[in-house]
Amino acid sequence: MKEENIERVTNELDTWQYLNELPDSLYGFTLDKSRNIDGNVYDFFSYTNKEARKSATAYYHEETNEYKLRVKIGLTEFCRIEFIAPSLSVFETLLKKQFSDMVKDFGTFNLDKVSILLRDKHIIDWDYGKRLPEKLEGFSLFIHPSEPFHMTNGSYIVFDYCDFVIESNFIIYYNVLRDEFYGEARIRNIPDMTYDFDSNTLSELEGRLDEHLVHRLQEIRKRATM
Repeated sequence: MKEENIERVTNELDTWQYLNELPDSLYGFTLDKSRNIDGNVYDFFSYTNKEARKSATAYYHEETNEYKLRVKIGLTEFCRIEFIAPSLSVFETLLKKQFSDMVKDFGTFNLDKVSILLRDKHIIDWDYGKRLPEKLEGFSLFIHPSEPFHMTNGSYIVFDYCDFVIESNFIIYYNVLRDEFYGEARIRNIPDMTYDFDSNTLSELEGRLDEHLVHRLQEIRKRATM
């Protein structure tokens, strides 16, 4: 970040009363008001649940000159677009209106908040999903199909096999807008796409999982540990 932007944002934060009003804990998440600058991103508070491997972090993004909120679940991290703000005052308004409920929903699976389009796909009661092993090729089933996680742009994580030691995972997503399943890996925290799992139905996805899942996990581990 440019020094003038660091100074400006720091001065704004130093006089921002809202920071002093934040509770020390919120629905099982613990507050951390440490500030950190990494590239063009300036983090200034976060709520973390270490046991659940979940966090929500407020930050300033120099590239867009906006205040934002990103969430992380396991190895997956993304910006919550409903919190993007052009100024700290607007950001505060959005936080006061939505942040507490967002953290509550983030911390606990709520079936009522799941899209009817996903429920109609029968992912939550998917028999194949119930039979997925908890451990596979050294990866652990971190997110289960019975509790899919809502991302952005209409996508849900259907399941996520993680190995946090090697910072690698494999995820099957379902996009309700495109009515499509697809797979993506992170290898040492670097995204790695594949089209082997692209499907439109659960039965088609099952066939692709039977054919490719074990090999894909083996490939991820090999590349992550080279």
